[in-house]
Amino acid sequence: MKRLLGLLAILAMLVAACSSGDSDDGPAATAEDPATIQMWIAFTDDARLGFAEDRAAEFNTNHPEYTVEVTAFDSYNTVFEQAQLAIDEGNPPEIIHFFEAATQEALDAVDADGNPIFKSVTEALDGRTEVLGEPVVLDDVVSAATKYYTIDDQLYSMPWNTSSTTMFSNMGILEAAGISEPPATWAEVEAACEAIMALPDAPSEGCITWPNHGWFYEQSLGQMGADLVNNGNGRDARATEIFLDSPEALSYMQWWSDLEQSGHYVYTGTQRDWDGSSAAFQAQNVAMLIFSSSDTTALTQAGVDNGFDVRSSYMPYNQDMSYEGNLIGGATLWMSNGLNTAEEDGALGFLNYFSNPDNAASWHQLTGYIPITNAAVSQLEGAGWYDESPNSAVASNQLDDAADTPASTGAFVGNFVAIRDVVTAAAEDILVNDVDVKERMGSAQTEAQQLLDDYNELYGE
Repeated sequence: MKRLLGLLAILAMLVAACSSGDSDDGPAATAEDPATIQMWIAFTDDARLGFAEDRAAEFNTNHPEYTVEVTAFDSYNTVFEQAQLAIDEGNPPEIIHFFEAATQEALDAVDADGNPIFKSVTEALDGRTEVLGEPVVLDDVVSAATKYYTIDDQLYSMPWNTSSTTMFSNMGILEAAGISEPPATWAEVEAACEAIMALPDAPSEGCITWPNHGWFYEQSLGQMGADLVNNGNGRDARATEIFLDSPEALSYMQWWSDLEQSGHYVYTGTQRDWDGSSAAFQAQNVAMLIFSSSDTTALTQAGVDNGFDVRSSYMPYNQDMSYEGNLIGGATLWMSNGLNTAEEDGALGFLNYFSNPDNAASWHQLTGYIPITNAAVSQLEGAGWYDESPNSAVASNQLDDAADTPASTGAFVGNFVAIRDVVTAAAEDILVNDVDVKERMGSAQTEAQQLLDDYNELYGE
């Protein structure tokens, strides 16, 4: 909490040099004196960083009056922290990559004069259909991302890497246990695990795993139509109350605990252990993995490389409640406020080039993040991509099937990252120390409410 609030306190006290509230015309960008556009992203792996660098190089060739430079950081939190230092020094990057949980913080960040640190992309485009000859794609962003990131009828940032929570099954193991389709509900998961673990050559670690991360908890709340916070999940007005111990929340945590107690759920023992959970599935030490759809391409290929069939399916849901749908994860690209005209046009032009249909389709194929525009989806369908790779369609279909409710869209709330950490810590206590679910989530509720109250004391109206 201290680190996050400290970051926001610095953001709130920034000098006006970062953001004057009005972009001046500034010098025109030319091939002889190109304007530099810095984009900071939270990916350091060769595939995802390489994709961004290649798109920047292409844009620079097409627009010699600009030089887009991509800088990589090892996590969203690191980007967030380093961005505040750059802003404090009066030299912020033009484009900054923030995850969805940072949306409220980004909206609340202002300089010493009260001007926003970031500028709405919708406002900056001002109705244009192209920038620097690059067609504007913002109005074509798929519904799930548009709904999540729309605030006051504006998309403040440009959605990029968008995912959902899907399940990956080793079909060889399931079929050996007499199961022809991946389980769709909690009850079906339990029944499948009973059959799988009764096999003479059952997986060595257990039946199913997923990382201990608050995002999976949020996904289950969305499935059950339960808001994480009040005021329309923070979308009708600023969230002031949190509901970590709602009946729906307790039902998910109890199911998770029961699955672990039965020996079917495998906890790696490390919070937020994405790599460990994925490795267990790839080594065939578990039969099923609930994970981010962003790794669909890699997990499908891992099955091919290791001789087993990987099937992607929707995240299992509570069969005792009506299903409202899953929400998004991932991140989006924010544009700094106070840029001069040349810088702002360069940033906007690159953002729209970056997610044009060809690039959005290629990004999806490379990773498993959903195609971010409808045109990219149509292009992939026309090329037969989903016939060739049916796993790749699952996340988009799951998001398309979600109800248009605040619960299934996802929450806006201050101090979201710290609140997620409270849920993660509570889950570990429940899984490792066998504490009572209701009691432990009650204490988590008290802690999270204090985090939210502290945030709103600083940034609430």
